Amino acid sequence: MKSLILICTTALMLTGCGWQAIPQAKNDVDASLAEVTNQYKRRADLIPNLVAVVKGYAKHEQDTLTAVVNARAKATSITIDPSKATPEQVQKYSEAQGSLSQALGKLLMVSERYPDLKADRNFRDLQAQLEGTENRTTIARQRYIQSINAFNNLVSVPPTSWTNSLFYHFEKLAQWTVTDDEKKAVEQAPKVEF
Repeated sequence: MKSLILICTTALMLTGCGWQAIPQAKNDVDASLAEVTNQYKRRADLIPNLVAVVKGYAKHEQDTLTAVVNARAKATSITIDPSKATPEQVQKYSEAQGSLSQALGKLLMVSERYPDLKADRNFRDLQAQLEGTENRTTIARQRYIQSINAFNNLVSVPPTSWTNSLFYHFEKLAQWTVTDDEKKAVEQAPKVEF
């Protein structure tokens, strides 16, 4: 009888102490990072089309176009396996994607110099797709940040942290960070000239 009570008590304690919640939260983190990667892949696929359209109008903006192509190549050369990602890998991945974001910003500013380009339907469509992709990427990163926060709470806040200490031994995950270049871009307001 005592063993039955002990088993029931142990089972009751484990159901409320993160026995399932911790691995589920880790799976959510992996899925969220995979979605961030998916959105960056979508963006990388759109860029060659955008560059091709702009090239036709802005032949003398070759430096900007080259920077976009090079940033895309660097960003797509870094791959990440969400289930095995280290904080350093996520940081390198984030930095490469940040460089691509900056290059794209410069490319979109080129359109301000060429009214015919802004009026071109293909360019407008690609620009809308790219803006939509940037929004999706932002949402995916927000979800990734939230899933890391939920996971970190489970592995560091009692009573689930006790279950983690006894059975899983997960460490807190590093949060998504903004690269130094992105910080500079946020601190400096863009110049708009007419």
